[in-house]
Amino acid sequence: MALVGKKFPNIAVDAMNDMGDTFKVNVLEEAVKNNKKVILFWYPKDFTFVCPTELHAFQAALPEFDKRNTVVIGASCDTAEVHFAWLNTPKDNGGIEGVTYPLLADSNRNLANMLRILDLQSEVYNEDTDSYVYEGDNVTYRATFLIDEEGTVFHESVNHMPVGRNVNEFLRLIDAYAHVQKNGEVCPANWEDGKEAMSATRTGVAEYLSAN
Repeated sequence: MALVGKKFPNIAVDAMNDMGDTFKVNVLEEAVKNNKKVILFWYPKDFTFVCPTELHAFQAALPEFDKRNTVVIGASCDTAEVHFAWLNTPKDNGGIEGVTYPLLADSNRNLANMLRILDLQSEVYNEDTDSYVYEGDNVTYRATFLIDEEGTVFHESVNHMPVGRNVNEFLRLIDAYAHVQKNGEVCPANWEDGKEAMSATRTGVAEYLSAN
């Protein structure tokens, strides 16, 4: 069920940072109370393969997100302690040393369940309890949520485990949404900051298409 157009869940989750601090993060409050946009990206598991490339890519783009008044938060279902171990593992050894944004440690999977982003292919039926149970790690897909200053989700996407994300696309989406917020125009396909947008009218689309 898509969350786009809806408020992000109001729930606090354990988190860890590169300083070894354990604290709670409420993504909705991060947006609303601080009047910022938030990008929350989920990855399957610490100490894996595609995941560190993504975390380093988001770290490299942190100044660009800062320019856009956007908070970056990573998340997985690992514990805070495992996050800290990975944060202290050098990059040349497959680690994420140097990552400075917070990482949610949704080890009880409460938020991941609410967002419906868990890989439940390991779900099996238990005859003794007449219920479904989960075997294996129950990791999340590569899900990404963009949340505006009012706590409303304006983008969500989900990648399968083997496919890494393009961080620049999220910067483009934030630019486009900010343009809509500021100017009341809509952004056509492949729009980038500085390009022509259009009014959401028959005349607007006709003028745009005739010029492009």
